[in-house]
Amino acid sequence: MATIEKPILLIVEDDEGLQNQLRWSFDEYKVLVAGDRATALDAIDRHQPAVVTLDLGLPPDPANASEGLATLQGILKRQPFTKVIVVTGNDDRAVALDTIGNGAYDFCQKPVDIDTLKLIVSRAFHLAELEAENRALQKKQQQAGALGQIIGASPQLTKVLQTVEKVADSDASILILGESGTGKELIAQSLHQLSQRHSAPLVAINCAAIPGELLESELFGYEKGAFTGAVKTTPGKIEQARGGTLFLDEIGDMPISLQAKILRFLEQRVFERVGGRDEIAVDVRIICATHQNIATLISDHLFREDLYYRIGEIEILIPPLRERTGDSSLLAKAFLEQFAKQQNSQIKGLTTEALDLLESYSWPGNIRELKNTIKRAVIMSDGTLLSPADLNIESTNDAPVQTTDLKQARAAAERQAVEKALLASTGNVASAAKMLGITRPTLYALMERLKIKK
Repeated sequence: MATIEKPILLIVEDDEGLQNQLRWSFDEYKVLVAGDRATALDAIDRHQPAVVTLDLGLPPDPANASEGLATLQGILKRQPFTKVIVVTGNDDRAVALDTIGNGAYDFCQKPVDIDTLKLIVSRAFHLAELEAENRALQKKQQQAGALGQIIGASPQLTKVLQTVEKVADSDASILILGESGTGKELIAQSLHQLSQRHSAPLVAINCAAIPGELLESELFGYEKGAFTGAVKTTPGKIEQARGGTLFLDEIGDMPISLQAKILRFLEQRVFERVGGRDEIAVDVRIICATHQNIATLISDHLFREDLYYRIGEIEILIPPLRERTGDSSLLAKAFLEQFAKQQNSQIKGLTTEALDLLESYSWPGNIRELKNTIKRAVIMSDGTLLSPADLNIESTNDAPVQTTDLKQARAAAERQAVEKALLASTGNVASAAKMLGITRPTLYALMERLKIKK
C-alpha cells in the first residue's frame, strides 16, 4: 500500500526551543527547519514548500526585522505562490501588517499560541491546494486552446506537439524547420501562447517578403531623418515585441549582411535603430522558421554558421503532410466543415473513394494545398458528398514507407482504415463497423487499442 506524502511546512526560526516545540506541534506535516535566511532560501529551492512560518527577527540582526523582511522577499521571488505566515513580537505589529501588503499570507504574534497558529497554517495549506488546482486547470485550458487549432492525430504530429509543450515555457531560441505549407506559423503561435510571455505581443515578420534594404529598418526601426521619407522616429518589430516573442519567418532568406546585426542583438540583447547611436535593450524571445536546408545555405556561404547555432538552441522539425499517417483525412474533414458553413453548402462529407485519394496523394504543397483543394471542391460541387472528381487531384501512390517493422505497419494500416471509416460515417460507429466488415464490439476494441477517439 502506497504511503501518502505529508505536505511540507518550512519553519524559519532561530530559537531552538521554539523550533522543537513547533516541530512537535505540526506532526501532521513534513516539517523542515531553517535558522537563517540562507538556509531558508535553500530549502525553498530544494523542496518548494507550500506554506512557511517566518520569524522576522533572524540573525545576524535578530533585534530588527530587516533580515526577516529580506527573507520574505527572497521566498516570494523564488516561489510567488508560497503562503508565508509571519511570526513577530507584540512591538512589531505595524511591521507585520506591512508584510501583508508585501505578499505575506498572514501573521501571528509572539508568544505563539499553538492552536491559533495551527488554524492559520491549516487554512494556508487549504488555500494553497485550491490555487494549485486552479493553476493546473488554467494551464490545461491554455494548452487545449493553443494546440487545439493544430489538427491531426498521427504519431508524427503527436511527437511534435509533445516537444512544443516541453519547450514552450523556456526562453531558449527555437528554430522551426519544415516544407512550405506545413504549419510552421501555427507552431510558433502555440509556443508563444503556452509560454509565460503569452500576455505580451507575438510579432511576426516574413524575411522573404521584404526587400533586404528595407528589412533592417523593419526589424530595428529608424530615427527621424535616417533616410529620405523618415519623417519621424519609428520603432521596429523588435521593440514592438518587447516582453513577448519575435517570430522571424523564413529566416533562411535573410540577407547575409543583416545576419551579423541580428547575431549581435541575440548575443547582447541590445541594438541601435537605423540612423541612431543609442543602444536599446529589449527583453524578447526569438523563434525562427525556414523551409530551406540551413546546412546547404551555410556551405554555400549564404547563412552564418554562428547565427545558426544561436537561433537553433532547440529545433522542431515539422513532417510534411505525406508523412503524417491519416492526417490528410482529418484535415480535409475539418476544412470541409469550415468552408461548407462559410458557403452555406449542403455538403456533409467525403466518399470513401475521396478519402482514399486524399491519403494516396503526395501533397507537395502540404496543408496549404489541401486547404485550397477542399475549398475549391466545396464551391464547385453540386452533391452532398465530395467525390474524387470534385477534388480534381490524381493519386501519386508515392508516399514513402514509414517502417519495415511488420507490427508497426499493420497498426498503421488498421489506424488508417478505422479513421477513414469513422470519417466517412461522420463518427457513427455502427456504420463504420459495417463499412469495415466487423462488429461494433470489435471496432470499439480496435479504437481503444489504437487510442482513436470518435
